[in-house]
Amino acid sequence: MDINQLIAIVKKKLMSKINIESINIEDKSFLHKNHAGNQVGKFHLKIIIKSIELEKLSRIERSKKIYKVLDKELKEFIHSIQILIN
Repeated sequence: MDINQLIAIVKKKLMSKINIESINIEDKSFLHKNHAGNQVGKFHLKIIIKSIELEKLSRIERSKKIYKVLDKELKEFIHSIQILIN
């Protein structure tokens, strides 16, 4: 899977399971290119979400909800994820 496919899948899954006003997903894989744990086919994403639903939750609850939605992608294609809720 390439990064554009992954971003499209992540965006679609999150928007179908969480009430999101806006979402921006950035590929940050280049920041980790020379790290020892870097793996081919595993990406580093930065997700910026505007969501009243998520704003009402604690940080831990937000993360759990997002991780549950992206369970398959986290296991197979995502090495690291940064989540910012506006």
